[in-house]
Amino acid sequence: MTGAQILIESLKREGVAVIFGYPGGQVLPLFDKLYDANFNFILVRHEQGAAHAADGYSRATGKVGVCIATSGPGATNLVTGIATAFMDSIPMVAITGQVKTTLIGNDAFQEADITGITRPITKHNFLVKDIKDLARIVKEAFYIASTGRPGPVLIDVPLDIQQQEAEFIWPETVEIRSYKPTLFGHPGQIKKAAKLISQAKKPIIYAGGGIISSGATLFLRELAEKIQAPVTWTLMGIGAFPATHKLSLGMLGMHGTAFANHAITDADLIIAVGARFDDRVTGRLDAFAPKSKVIHIDIDPSSISKNFRVDVPIVGDAKNILGELLEQIKKSPDTSSWIKEVEALKKKHPLKYKDGEKIKPQYVIEQIDEVTKGEAIITTEVGQNQMWAAQWYKYNHPRTFISSGGLGTMGFGFPAAMGAKMGLPERMVFDIAGDGSIQMNIQELATCVCNKIHVKIAILNNGYLGMVRQWQELFYKRRYSHTCISGPDFVKLAESFGAVGIRVTKKEDVRKAIEKAISIDNTVLIDFHIEPEENVYPMVPAGSAINNMISGLA
Repeated sequence: MTGAQILIESLKREGVAVIFGYPGGQVLPLFDKLYDANFNFILVRHEQGAAHAADGYSRATGKVGVCIATSGPGATNLVTGIATAFMDSIPMVAITGQVKTTLIGNDAFQEADITGITRPITKHNFLVKDIKDLARIVKEAFYIASTGRPGPVLIDVPLDIQQQEAEFIWPETVEIRSYKPTLFGHPGQIKKAAKLISQAKKPIIYAGGGIISSGATLFLRELAEKIQAPVTWTLMGIGAFPATHKLSLGMLGMHGTAFANHAITDADLIIAVGARFDDRVTGRLDAFAPKSKVIHIDIDPSSISKNFRVDVPIVGDAKNILGELLEQIKKSPDTSSWIKEVEALKKKHPLKYKDGEKIKPQYVIEQIDEVTKGEAIITTEVGQNQMWAAQWYKYNHPRTFISSGGLGTMGFGFPAAMGAKMGLPERMVFDIAGDGSIQMNIQELATCVCNKIHVKIAILNNGYLGMVRQWQELFYKRRYSHTCISGPDFVKLAESFGAVGIRVTKKEDVRKAIEKAISIDNTVLIDFHIEPEENVYPMVPAGSAINNMISGLA
């Protein structure tokens, strides 16, 4: 087989069904073979869209997303999407073309050292130098991407490697001496954790995205109900625990619920699972959970005690460890007074907004939640739209909230929605967007229309780069430096691509527009003209303690 044929056969062996990409000179042999291959290939309109779509596909399905681009600018256009997946631990394989091996290092046309460029933002990457290694490299790439702490892997394939011929030998197993993820927790550490839990008076479970990637959501719920501990979660952990459950505290952190932030400050035991104590959660580290012992469960040993002190570290897969921990807890703690205290916090510090005649973004999201009965897959852009989507939609299932957490990538949500819809075509997929973010990858409207990927887009249009404007309002004396953004006529723009556009300027039309969008068998963009200076509250100012929140009604 040629290298191009080996690549395609290897992708088939890995069970790949959908590929997102864009052709170019250094991947022509591969694309020539893709012409006859039985993949659902989605031609995006920008390589960044391919990376985000592969990411969204992975987050929605749990499978490894795949994207392809040519060398040089094609490869570098994938970088933001690769970094987004890396920060959020999303399994993805990016395949790039490269100039011929004889030209590497010569500044050849459209040459870029993409393995060097992406080394800090991939879990691993490969430059294929010998066609005999190609099948093994593909096998290893998918294995590395999907095991341990997941992440993106890049395979850079020179043009001449795609053209050369070799015998196809598929390795049925993977053996990488230097890569052995720990899957089962240390029994002694699990016993220590069980003892701490039994002795706790005010335990709280802090769940991250690792719960979702390990498939541990049912065990998490069983643990919470067994020990009667309230559960809070990170942005990446949304959907790990049902939002409507009586033990739910919602999201914590900079824009989390006030009651979650107060509760974790008062807790005497934190059970952190699949989370990394990032700065958006902890606020000022020396003031975070000062009274608490900490159990930290994570598959990545480098994440434990990296940012925050830990009393009982347990390295391994969350699902395996929670299963063992449930067996080890012989005596559940008495948390009755703690649950009453938490309920009082919920009543004292509810999530709220000031409703009125104008369209409030929170109201729009509440209506999307009601109309979809909480069963849609929600993707988001980044900024105020993202935080309102995290706060006001009730997520009861894993893999239903898809958002760029660690990198905070504007332009992520729409192509991610496209990828999610390709992975789960029977599901309703909504991208909740800002009028700034949506313009960054709006060209993918053409991809959706041409491929009949019928996602729905709800633009919360306030005429600003909303989150930056909010900071300028609160901390820079309302000096709105370059945050007023005039957008296009989104309805006409949608129609020019062959999609459907709906403009909403009155509150009484919000629900009808959502219902209409769902009923239309096409990509639909709804342009909601919302209150321009509405803010996201509560808010922990940067560098402040997590329980020192700005609250208010914009």
